[in-house]
Amino acid sequence: MDFKNVPAIVTGGASGLGEGAARALAAAGAKVAIFDLNEERGREIAEELGGIFVRCDVSSAESAEAAFATAREVHGACGIAVNCAGIAPAGKIVGKEGPMPLENFDKVIQVNLVGSFNILRLAAADMATREPNADGERGVVISTASIAAYEGQIGQVAYSASKGGVVSMTLQAARELARQGVRVNTIAPGLFLTPMMSGFPQEVQDSLAATLPFPQRLGHPDEYGMLVEQIVKNPLLNGETIRLDCALRMAPK
Repeated sequence: MDFKNVPAIVTGGASGLGEGAARALAAAGAKVAIFDLNEERGREIAEELGGIFVRCDVSSAESAEAAFATAREVHGACGIAVNCAGIAPAGKIVGKEGPMPLENFDKVIQVNLVGSFNILRLAAADMATREPNADGERGVVISTASIAAYEGQIGQVAYSASKGGVVSMTLQAARELARQGVRVNTIAPGLFLTPMMSGFPQEVQDSLAATLPFPQRLGHPDEYGMLVEQIVKNPLLNGETIRLDCALRMAPK
């Protein structure tokens, strides 16, 4: 798909991987709308990129529908959507204080999995109204899973379940939306230098990087953005979950 003036939506675009995706898409010529809860940082980045910021809670149907309506009014129907909004709280199934509160598990599922589907459904509906290109393509949706979907560590039960759901949804959605000319892919990142990771002491970051086969360093958000750009460009990439992890296979803890 060509990027020039194509309306793009990036959830979680105010920081981390989402910011990397937003910057890559804007640099390629897309009209970027950042959906996030962090208004101050989101507006700052949107202004820098010549795009717009829209406050959005991805786990809420009403919030996401209103955000899409705003983006559509300003930029037109969405042609590229990137799901980066997510949370990653740790918690054991049975901890020192007993079983994990069910609401803790549910919250992660609501944001990471339901939120990804929420954006997928609305983006696909927008894309179905767009004029197709020569291949019949109308849009591309990219979600973010994690290698924890495959090798979830102790304390990641909710996170792993949510990201496993995103992976499982990818091929099914690609098959179902093929008739609308919408491609669906997922990126499963490994260890990246996100704001959360940057808050760890340097020795912790170094010890984590040492577990990576090659290259032995944390990934940068712009490298995530690079893969987003490549997925949008390549018309044959569809229904795939791509690991972006330096060949890391995580140990139990």
